[in-house]
Amino acid sequence: MIPRHTDTVPADAKWTFATRRVPRDAVTGLAPDVAAAQAGDLVLAHVAEIGQHRRVQLPSGRPSEIYPGDAIVLACGARYAPDQFEGLAEIDPAGADLLAGGGCIGRMVSRNERVRPATRLIPAARLLGADGGALNLRDFALPARPDAGTLPVIAVLGTAMNSGKTLATAQTALGLRRAGWRVAALKGTGTGAFGDYNEYSDTGAHVVADFTDAGMVTTYREPLDRVRAGIESLLGHAAAQGCDIAVIEIADGLFQRETAQIIADPWFRGRISGLVFACGDAVAAAGGVAELARHGLRPDAITGMVSCSPMASAEAETATGIPVLRKSDLADPAEANAMALRAGARWPRAA
Repeated sequence: MIPRHTDTVPADAKWTFATRRVPRDAVTGLAPDVAAAQAGDLVLAHVAEIGQHRRVQLPSGRPSEIYPGDAIVLACGARYAPDQFEGLAEIDPAGADLLAGGGCIGRMVSRNERVRPATRLIPAARLLGADGGALNLRDFALPARPDAGTLPVIAVLGTAMNSGKTLATAQTALGLRRAGWRVAALKGTGTGAFGDYNEYSDTGAHVVADFTDAGMVTTYREPLDRVRAGIESLLGHAAAQGCDIAVIEIADGLFQRETAQIIADPWFRGRISGLVFACGDAVAAAGGVAELARHGLRPDAITGMVSCSPMASAEAETATGIPVLRKSDLADPAEANAMALRAGARWPRAA
């Protein structure tokens, strides 16, 4: 039998990646009114039925198998993932959905036919803090910093999920680190998960952070001003840690709600000093470059799956006039150094 109510968080509860900034001793109580949960609120739930996600991601950076009856601590949130689910930050006391293995609980509204239905959870309680209010990820976010205005930023955009954005971000960060720059590898939007975070960390980037560090389990359906503030918080953190340059991935494709708002925002055009665009083929390259041009943006390089094929690369370069770089090119210190200098990074670098 799966317990529905409890007075404390079980000692064996599995805290998920999205909750990694929350100290366990911050929890002073539980409230059973789970339907009142808002985006970012911490929720204790029990596994009811295994579906698409058979594992959750732990703060330690490893996955953990889950089984019916397991207690999990997650954050209420939405999700936009065309390859998996669309979900909303809503919790029904009778049952909710595991929208992402990184620790996002909500209500699934649609799914890709190629994946299984969401793993079902029984919400038990909202987690409360010392003031009696709901604990929310924003309570543990990085502090806002006003000192990131001059940090050069290379943005990575793409046509869709799995177009090669994360690999491009990681390889660009690797190339910059190899060239001697202090680099931040950041993810500005998306749904919290450790896959991208770990891939960035493996490059040796000096600072690795994502929007969960800015207090959001997901950026889907968050107001643009909050997403913008979150990105600035990450950049401020990177600047405060002495980084010379940042590479930041913007999730999903150009037509996804938050991404479309970001690229249409004059703030974004003025904030970035370099742009890499990931896509799957030459047609996607031509269409993406045209859409970006409509917003006054032009990539410095095209990469992604298209770069795996010399023929597709040649087609993309002919159609757009923009060089196509392979992952080995992005990781090359000479190429990365040239990109950094074009973006305005300056020597001597920070101590």
